[in-house]
Amino acid sequence: MPVDGNMRPIVKKNIALCIVFSIITCGIYSWFWLYSLAEDVNAVASREDGASGGFVVLFTIITCGIYGWYWLYKAGDSLEQLRMAHGKGQGYLAILFLVLAVAGLGIVSYAIMQSELNEYAAA
Repeated sequence: MPVDGNMRPIVKKNIALCIVFSIITCGIYSWFWLYSLAEDVNAVASREDGASGGFVVLFTIITCGIYGWYWLYKAGDSLEQLRMAHGKGQGYLAILFLVLAVAGLGIVSYAIMQSELNEYAAA
């Protein structure tokens, strides 16, 4: 689904490749993936005031991951509101993303978030 003209279109990503690249690069690719997820959430939810991808990555690094947990919760909340606006059931994505991240499974949160975003991708 294309988004506003002032926002960039969402590109569908292969989740398995994102995970493999994150593992092969010892986590370096996961920073790019986090940047991309933040930008895509802002675009699909039409959040002009949302934290940019660069801000999310920088503050996640500075706070040793704590800001990343907060951002995952807020992004999950935004995606949940978007799901409800499109008539899909409530799934508590914000809590799920936060619990997975705190448990050390942030990459699983990224994968689920990417799956949600792929539904809104233009291609």
